Amino acid sequence: MRWRKTKQSTNIDDRRGQGPAHSGMAVAELLRFLPFLLKTKVGKLILVVGGIYLAYQYFTGGAGMMDVQPGSGAMQQQEGAQQTDGLPASDEDAQFVAAILGTTETVWSKLLDGQYPEPQLVLYNNITQTGCGMGQAQSGPFYCPADSKVYLDLSFMDELKKLGAPGDFAFAYVIAHEVGHHVQNVLGTNKQVAQMQQQASEIDANRLSVMLELQADCYAGVWGYYVHNDMQLLEPGDIEEGLKAASSVGDDRLQKMAGQAVQPDAFTHGTSEQRVSWFRKGFESGNPKDCDTFQNLQ
Repeated sequence: MRWRKTKQSTNIDDRRGQGPAHSGMAVAELLRFLPFLLKTKVGKLILVVGGIYLAYQYFTGGAGMMDVQPGSGAMQQQEGAQQTDGLPASDEDAQFVAAILGTTETVWSKLLDGQYPEPQLVLYNNITQTGCGMGQAQSGPFYCPADSKVYLDLSFMDELKKLGAPGDFAFAYVIAHEVGHHVQNVLGTNKQVAQMQQQASEIDANRLSVMLELQADCYAGVWGYYVHNDMQLLEPGDIEEGLKAASSVGDDRLQKMAGQAVQPDAFTHGTSEQRVSWFRKGFESGNPKDCDTFQNLQ
């Protein structure tokens, strides 16, 4: 991608290198039950183990496909997190993320007639506090509708390569997919799906989740349409990278890679074929109205 000369978004919340703010919350919980814990040997053991764990979290920053489900309960946001107005020039991966986020802002502000509240993108290492609970890098990039933020650990770049989807546009697709969830949040789709899921069976709730994820894939394709045709940022091979990325995170493929039998009722994101199909549909049309997966789920 020809991203280096594009305008970078300033909506980057860089938490890398910070200790997890949830340590204070955990301490508060331990203190709350302190009188009860001190009465038994098991309680005293919990205090010792909890103390060791918190000390480890404090000094190491915590340890460690995609997306927090809508309707998660809100929590306090991480203290001390600050928005960055400029990332170091040597930090190329972060510069790339800021540039891609900037293109999503341009595209969706245009498509939504300027009625587009831009999301923040949080860069973090290993673990961080979110409006939807504790976020961990091992879960992959995700969007939290409770605080309207995208959460991203840059180590996922390496994970994509392991999944057979290397390349800058592959990672750009991931960012655009998460921003697609923000678009759903702005349009009220997340809330509607969450309400339906509360009254649905587990299988039907999973099916609704698949529809939501495939629509985000389609929205990522819509973004790709404008990045290619209006901004002319794509280079030969970029589209193939995006399609490989969409295919690499299909539920059926991930289940097979984990040594599991393919279980369609357990799908939450869609098959590789579905994800590729909806990304391609959005990319070819450039029209968000063509992304009605709730009517046309394949």
